[in-house]
Amino acid sequence: METQGKVITCRAAVAWVAGEALVMEDVKVDPPQRLEVRLRILFTSICHTDLSAWKGENEAQQAYPRILGHEAAGIVESVGEGVEDMKAGDHVLPIFTGECGDCRVCKRDGANLCERFRVDPMKKVMVGDGKTRFFTSKDNKPIYHFLNTSTFSEYTVVDSACVVKVDPRFPLEKMSLLSCGVSTGVGAAWNVADIQPGSTVAIFGLGAVGLAVAEGARAKGASKIIGIDVNPNKFPLGREAGISEFINPKESDKTVHERVMEITEGGVEYSFECAGRIEALREAFLSTNSGVGVTVLLGVHASPQLLPIHPMELFQGRSITASVFGGFKPKTQLPLLFTQCLQGQLNLDLFISHQLPFSDINEAMQLLHQGKALRCLLRL
Repeated sequence: METQGKVITCRAAVAWVAGEALVMEDVKVDPPQRLEVRLRILFTSICHTDLSAWKGENEAQQAYPRILGHEAAGIVESVGEGVEDMKAGDHVLPIFTGECGDCRVCKRDGANLCERFRVDPMKKVMVGDGKTRFFTSKDNKPIYHFLNTSTFSEYTVVDSACVVKVDPRFPLEKMSLLSCGVSTGVGAAWNVADIQPGSTVAIFGLGAVGLAVAEGARAKGASKIIGIDVNPNKFPLGREAGISEFINPKESDKTVHERVMEITEGGVEYSFECAGRIEALREAFLSTNSGVGVTVLLGVHASPQLLPIHPMELFQGRSITASVFGGFKPKTQLPLLFTQCLQGQLNLDLFISHQLPFSDINEAMQLLHQGKALRCLLRL
């Protein structure tokens, strides 16, 4: 391509101040350096992690100006020195947590937080040289990166360890969902909890991640899936995802875990906290069966509060763990998930509630913030 090796000027949605509207403006994007890839982003969407960073809920994420975004799909524009597993024109997903393939974590089964390229909310520059690849077009001032990806831009530069190739037969607009939310939920059910056929499941929070957990649980043959959310408007989509029972905490005099105990006659085998609330985590833990219960933490918790669990409660046969990106190793395990989606094992159409042009990104942010959207797919 004629842009290879050159600085590209393109449109990006830049966060200048926490909580204020993103500013659509021209930015400069440098060429990729060694072991980096420059991508042309075709589709991106907004995750609650983007929303949290936009609102400035986590001080570690407050580096401005910054280009947010991490759930996306696109095409390789050019590659830097040493990149051998992809080339210009390849269809790809940028992934917020990478896989170098060489560290002790990458070489270990069941672990996916690469020592060098794992997700890091505090990281704002590239790994290779500690510099940014984004600059303002007017005065050439640096614009910082976000979660290894920065996809709210027509072009972005990503470490090659954080890029996964996609078979060109697969529709990129749907595959983009697998770069974060859907993979996180499905993987939590498949890889982390390892849901067994005939088991019972409770899901706290029915956003995109929670519904992805339900899709994963249904695919694994769960006999009963219970969905918990304060917004009953989410229940119809929950039914499509395989949820058979619903609990609205606002409509019951009993606690949620008491209702779950009644429905399941003793508690579920697996519970998933996808709401990012300490109270929900406590209820999720208590909703599991005493003896075999497993609670998986998925929600992003901006609060400084600690786990609401007494150590002695863990001696009752219940356990708790957390999951990042559903336990998937992105480069080695996502291609199989792509194929499973193409075969119809998961319904990706369920998750796209809105489709908007990139210029309407602030409207998309508000829709998610107000709980009126599951995923807004933005076309660049």
